[in-house]
Amino acid sequence: MKELPRAEFGNPILRKKTMRLNRAQIMSPANQQLIKNMQHTLIEKKLGIGLAAPQVGKSIALAVISIRPTLHRPKVKEFDLVLINPKIVKYQGNKELWEGCISAGSNGKADLFAKVPRYTKITVSFFDENGKKREETFSGLKAQVIQHETDHLNGVLFVDHVKDTKTFMTYNEYMKRVKRTNKKLD
Repeated sequence: MKELPRAEFGNPILRKKTMRLNRAQIMSPANQQLIKNMQHTLIEKKLGIGLAAPQVGKSIALAVISIRPTLHRPKVKEFDLVLINPKIVKYQGNKELWEGCISAGSNGKADLFAKVPRYTKITVSFFDENGKKREETFSGLKAQVIQHETDHLNGVLFVDHVKDTKTFMTYNEYMKRVKRTNKKLD
């Protein structure tokens, strides 16, 4: 496994719509290794909870999610998912949630956060890393991350969704406020 370099805001690849993959492409040794390297980059380097292929220089419709407990999410359950060609087919609820992005910073850490409107429950059609077609419903943090990563595959960044620009803050300020309240800022 190897850590993959990340594209940062301003890199044109983050604004391109990605190429969808067929089953043979999903199962190719190169893409199977890419999935493993993306998972390694997230889990071992503790860079974030989601990573889309454009963020590592590949314009393909692939994202990995690895949610782990953190200081500001201590009770979250571990969750891993590989999304290939995801399409959100049903949306429910709406809430403004705090969001950051590892491409909005240096050294692979999210340096910028803001409140973003997201659906609280979604149903997604996608292929998994084994090329199996799936359709599942997700809610809460899982739904938020899936929407964020699916946006990346369509050339959309979280800052495009921000309604109130006064909610922008740096990582350090976000963590001070999280530590002070000892909970996620919602």
